Amino acid sequence: MTVAWKDMMLDKVAIGPVSARIYQGADYGKGPPIVLYLHGGAFLDSETNVDRPVAISLAKAGAIVAAVDYSSLSGNLFPKALEVSFSVLSYLANKRAAGLGDRKSLLFVAGEEAGGNVAAGVALKARDQMPDALDGQVLISPLLDPFMGTSSIRKAEAIGMRQRWTEGWSHYLSGGGCHPYAAPCLCSRLSGVAPALLFTAEDDPLHDETLGYGARLKTAGVGVRQHVLPAGTGWPSLYGGKSEGVPDWQEHVSRHFGSFLQDVSVQPQLH
Repeated sequence: MTVAWKDMMLDKVAIGPVSARIYQGADYGKGPPIVLYLHGGAFLDSETNVDRPVAISLAKAGAIVAAVDYSSLSGNLFPKALEVSFSVLSYLANKRAAGLGDRKSLLFVAGEEAGGNVAAGVALKARDQMPDALDGQVLISPLLDPFMGTSSIRKAEAIGMRQRWTEGWSHYLSGGGCHPYAAPCLCSRLSGVAPALLFTAEDDPLHDETLGYGARLKTAGVGVRQHVLPAGTGWPSLYGGKSEGVPDWQEHVSRHFGSFLQDVSVQPQLH
């Protein structure tokens, strides 16, 4: 599916105007799902107006994807980054006012790496403050553990990410404490959050914490679909790392997200 995009300002968000790049597939149907997408960048990047391969992959599955610039307003600091993102989610939940989708549109939050952390925090806050508004969360190698104590994360050295993530965590948490919304893997109460779709890869440094969080969600009774892509799909390029050949993980993300949409649509008890 061909995906087009346009830049727009979400000027009625409660926290203030937020810029966004809206991705939309050419063949989306009636009541298309709406996805709030939060970019990665180790809590350090604030680059805007760049193409987001993950957002494009989600749009190819038929969604309208709002890739928002949560960094400029928040400085990539907690809790401001979470507040900005949650404010946009609240805005998108009123689909007709947002001008995206309609009353039948399902609502999702998605993010990769640092954005996956913020997305998981948004899902927790939505459970606590906007029950039943969020239909699902898509966590793509979420950066969840500030202690970085897993065995797989040692592989981050190979792509030059461990030091960067250390600096990123220090920056993100410098805004105020290690609240469960800031480090969802430390949250003691996960029940009741929206169903989750998790992605990682065999050669992903964040492999262990992604699957560990998925296991904890399952134990809490949350519907979870998780996919471990094989090594060699170019997954480390998600973080700007080097990979051999052309990354082909985008097709996997699009296909599995499409299946997740169908599951959530036909099984309302998962909401």
